[in-house]
Amino acid sequence: HVFICFSEKEQQEAIEHIDEVQNEIDRLNEQASEEILKVEQKYNKLRQPFFQKRSELIAKIPNFWVTTFVNHPQVSALLGEEDEEALHYLTRVEVTEFEDIKSGYRIDFYFDENPYFENKVLSKEFHLNESGDPSSKSTEIKWKSGKDLTKRSSQTQNKASRKRQHEEPESFFTWFTDHSDAGADELGEVIKDDIWPNPLQYYLVGTALGWGSTPQQHCENESEFDHCS
Repeated sequence: HVFICFSEKEQQEAIEHIDEVQNEIDRLNEQASEEILKVEQKYNKLRQPFFQKRSELIAKIPNFWVTTFVNHPQVSALLGEEDEEALHYLTRVEVTEFEDIKSGYRIDFYFDENPYFENKVLSKEFHLNESGDPSSKSTEIKWKSGKDLTKRSSQTQNKASRKRQHEEPESFFTWFTDHSDAGADELGEVIKDDIWPNPLQYYLVGTALGWGSTPQQHCENESEFDHCS
């Protein structure tokens, strides 16, 4: 091997040139990010009518959303038994990215009349300010008397549930009151980036396992919930 020794001056000049080239790379990266954002905004708008049509079709399938959540491995781990019962009244989920996309998003959960809370809609929003600092806010849940699932102890839950082998998790609904780490909200990100783009893939996991190959069959299997029919 032939080793060529460069003087300190030559090395310094090389470093300065590398810095100049790097600045050009950074400039192109910023330009690419701006153009990518415009494309994302364009297609975000184009997707909206399809999301709306999908929601209308999902409304025809009883228990679509609770089945989807129960079949999702990460979300299922957050669901207590009574959470599942409450989520049988969940009729629609909507994820809305703010118009500029980079400033945040909102998740809306629409519920039928139910024995747990008065709200028809529960929402959670995630925001990024101009400095990039994250924050979140959500609907205050108006619990009916004695029905606050966030205050139920794990001892009142059925630990023999088919889905859980260890202690019951905190209630799914504590997510609406937890704003401690808005920049790393795992459940919000899972719903927005994994479930919302294609919830059908998780709903069908349950039907493939024999919960009913049709909505009618699935409804018969869940007949203990009066509103299933």
